[in-house]
Amino acid sequence: MKLNLEQITRVKTVTKKEFLENYFIPQKPVVIEQLIEDWPAYEKWSLDYINEVAGHKEVPLFDNRPINAEFKFNEPHMSMKMSEYVQLLKTKPTGYRIFLYNLLKEVPKLRSDYRYPDIGLRLLKKMPYLFFGGKGSKVFMHYDIDYGNILHFHFHGEKQCILFPPSETKYLYKVPHALIAHQDIDFTNPDLKKWPALKKAKGYVTHLTHGETLYMPEGYWHQMTYTTPGFSMSIRAMATKLGNMNKAAYNIFFMRYFDNFMRRIRGSKWIQYKNELAIKRTNRAKDS
Repeated sequence: MKLNLEQITRVKTVTKKEFLENYFIPQKPVVIEQLIEDWPAYEKWSLDYINEVAGHKEVPLFDNRPINAEFKFNEPHMSMKMSEYVQLLKTKPTGYRIFLYNLLKEVPKLRSDYRYPDIGLRLLKKMPYLFFGGKGSKVFMHYDIDYGNILHFHFHGEKQCILFPPSETKYLYKVPHALIAHQDIDFTNPDLKKWPALKKAKGYVTHLTHGETLYMPEGYWHQMTYTTPGFSMSIRAMATKLGNMNKAAYNIFFMRYFDNFMRRIRGSKWIQYKNELAIKRTNRAKDS
């Protein structure tokens, strides 16, 4: 038995009115296939081009190890030159990823390669982030700390994206005081006997290729798997629902600092406690 996932709706293009009425207001994900074909980045952005303009930059890397007490919230595991990283991506599969990195701030030349789509979102223009991954690398199931509305533009290769709306949180083995699901779950091939609540979760799936845009609504859970080496850029708009704005403020100003504090004083026991509580709470919700 597999996860209950439906394909995300796809459109070639979309007007501002269509986007707001059909996707933003009802908070439904969509893949827009031709939103950025007029960007210079559509033709230019590849791993070779990134290497050319940013190969000298030292970049932070994350791998697939479970979150542990050794590292703080969103703390990278290591770093290397972008040129070395691109060569690694092109040479062999790797679990190393660049996650939530403002390369566009580090390399201003890249800013002229993209524009902010006029589809009705009040996009934050100082927060474009890039994400890179090697073949087979995975981003754990999580939701974003600010509950933002996200436009996710993919370049070079292909990636699979699994999404769940916030309504399904109770079935996803959410870890307390964190933004993630239990990291022992492989959402690409879950053991539903071990994680039975997932049978009740209803989500979405799609495969992004070069130049396609995925809209992820506020607070949506997402898990990414790079089926080939590639990279993406995300631009976000703030949460608009009052409840989500309150949750975002709690996450940003309290939760992450509290979690780092508890990791420091309790270490691995804190991580174990949270993982066990995630299982207990979710299985209780499953049976209710």
